[in-house]
Amino acid sequence: MDGVTVESVARTLQVQMPSTATEAKAAYQKGFQDDGLILSFVLPTDAVDGFLTQLKPERPLRLREQPFVGEGKTTTPFSHLGLPEPDSLAGVREGVVCAPCKGDLNALEVSVARVDDDSSRVYLSGVD
Repeated sequence: MDGVTVESVARTLQVQMPSTATEAKAAYQKGFQDDGLILSFVLPTDAVDGFLTQLKPERPLRLREQPFVGEGKTTTPFSHLGLPEPDSLAGVREGVVCAPCKGDLNALEVSVARVDDDSSRVYLSGVD
């Protein structure tokens, strides 16, 4: 949708953007029944666990060593933002933050992938 900002998507996803976040990108896709929201940014790797703690995931994130090879396509792909899909990457920590969530948000998932020795990209995907 036009006029979408990183801040507006973060607010809808009920996420507090860290002050150390860089390369932030977001999108909002209007759907027939549900809307898809994606948000991604880069953090110093040593700040990732602190960010994940504020999300309060339902369970500890799992580490997926290999890229996920599935047949389905995501309805709101991160490729819209010029980013690789988290499913296509190896060594990704991922999990459900909430499903259902409080308020109008139906579900929120997080994935974290290393960018280099010092930074990691956080991927957030929500359904509203």
